[in-house]
Amino acid sequence: MPDIVCPNCGTVFSVDDMTYASISKQVRDKEFEKELKAQKATAVRLIEAEKDQVIAALQAQVNSFQTEMDLAVRKAVDVKQQELSDKDREIVGLQTKLDNQKQAADADKDAAVQLAEAQKDKALAELQGQIVALESEHARKEAELVADRDRLLRLKDEELARYKEMKARLSTKMVGESLEQHCETEFNKVRALGFPRALFEKDNDARGGSKGDYVFRDYDESGAEYISIMFEMKNEMDETATKHRNEDFFKKLDHDRTEKGCEYAVLVSLLESDSEYYNTGIVDVSHRYEKMYVIRPQFFIPLISLLRNAARVSLGYRQELATVKSQNIDVEAFSSQLKEFKERFGRNYELASRRFGEAIEEIDKTILHLQKVKEGLVSSERNLRLANDKAEDLTIKKLTRGNPTMMGKFREAGIEVE
Repeated sequence: MPDIVCPNCGTVFSVDDMTYASISKQVRDKEFEKELKAQKATAVRLIEAEKDQVIAALQAQVNSFQTEMDLAVRKAVDVKQQELSDKDREIVGLQTKLDNQKQAADADKDAAVQLAEAQKDKALAELQGQIVALESEHARKEAELVADRDRLLRLKDEELARYKEMKARLSTKMVGESLEQHCETEFNKVRALGFPRALFEKDNDARGGSKGDYVFRDYDESGAEYISIMFEMKNEMDETATKHRNEDFFKKLDHDRTEKGCEYAVLVSLLESDSEYYNTGIVDVSHRYEKMYVIRPQFFIPLISLLRNAARVSLGYRQELATVKSQNIDVEAFSSQLKEFKERFGRNYELASRRFGEAIEEIDKTILHLQKVKEGLVSSERNLRLANDKAEDLTIKKLTRGNPTMMGKFREAGIEVE
């Protein structure tokens, strides 16, 4: 049986095995419990320290993530807001430019139309004034022509009276000289003063099968021919076998006039000397052949003068008519040019309007695109806000979910992680 010495007084006790075992057990239990408590306290301190470190590290990560997230969000929002602001300014600038261009185009169109209308009105007024002046001049010249005609009629009556008085003497004079020579001599007497640019010569061109006796042509200051006459001379003394009538020579005279390109045909005749019809003076037979006259020799110069003067007046009318036609052509050309200008301007305006419309459509598309970008930014902001809310909702429980090691550590530290 073992002995036990009292540590205080040194007394030795004798105990049996059962008592010794009981005492030993008590001593061992106290020491173990003491040691266990000490180990437990150490473990708790270690766990608390490790827990604090883990929580501090996690909190640092969360803070860093939150800071980076906030900076990224602010940067993205600032960039997008700047882009939206730039796009808004660009859209405003484009809209202003478009409005200015449209206003300028409208102003240019109105000014061009007003200018064209003013020019047209001015041209029409000038033409109207010219027409009035031409009508006045025409009336004046017509009065002059009537006065000249009356004068020529008086001369004709006077010549007719003289002819009746000198008929016998003239008939006697014509015997022994040709009628052609007489007419040529009479013309040469007045050529220098009355017909300085005229041509009066024998017709020697027989290419058409026949020829007349004489051709008269006169020219204006520019050298342009304005009157031509084919003459045929017939003398009673030229025909000894049979007597001919004046109308026997009409067809050949008209043929010669046509072949030689003359405007008038004149038969200077002493045939049918007793005919009251041909003895009245200048006889117009245009009802038989166009622009044909029959005269006695004494009316040779008066008829040339009459036809020449009428042709000169007609020439003035033709020139005025050509001028008026040219002016009318100018007016028509101006109207055509104005119409063409309006059509081209309309096409250009339509093209510009279509391009304006296309530009507006593109701007609308840009606005729509920017709107979608804005919606995307708003959606991104919403997602960032949700991410921020999720970060705010972050807990140790959620961080340690699925991590048995950390869950064990927190459980050992007495922290509930479920």
